[in-house]
Amino acid sequence: MIGKTSAENGSELAWFKSSYSDSSDGNDCVEVATTPSTVHVRDSKNAQGPRFAVTLDAWAHFVTYAAGS
Repeated sequence: MIGKTSAENGSELAWFKSSYSDSSDGNDCVEVATTPSTVHVRDSKNAQGPRFAVTLDAWAHFVTYAAGS
């Protein structure tokens, strides 16, 4: 995991939700933003709250695991 984000306050990042997000509450999602070397993750209910960033390789491994492949 990467401790410091490349965009200090996250305002420079383009955050988006998964198209698979189907919660009855549209704000009940995890959002991600990508840079050339990292994937940033935050809770959509608390956009100014805590977030973390991982390498692209770590994100790819996580997505593969989460998809059950």
